[in-house]
Amino acid sequence: MEAEGALPTEEQVRAALCSVDDPEVGMNIVDLGLVYRIDIAPHLVRVELTMTSPACPMGDLITDNARRAVGAVSPQDLAVDVVLVWDPPWTPDLMSETARQTFGWPG
Repeated sequence: MEAEGALPTEEQVRAALCSVDDPEVGMNIVDLGLVYRIDIAPHLVRVELTMTSPACPMGDLITDNARRAVGAVSPQDLAVDVVLVWDPPWTPDLMSETARQTFGWPG
């Protein structure tokens, strides 16, 4: 974390989210394209993310891990809100080039 009370940057939040893996596929949620939006305000960091499928059994675990990861780079008094969204639906096109190569999907 930066200086006490300093807001994290979007880059810091995204880097923290890179430490959160989807345990079913063994890759981080940023490279999988699951992070849709990061908003940073004076009293709140809000992250919108999705799952590869609404039936994903790991949704709660992943959102809890994302909340902890963002909290670790944020001041203690900054609220962290991680919200699951389903629109737009996730597609493999949202994955990073590295993720597509890992899974053997054309870029």
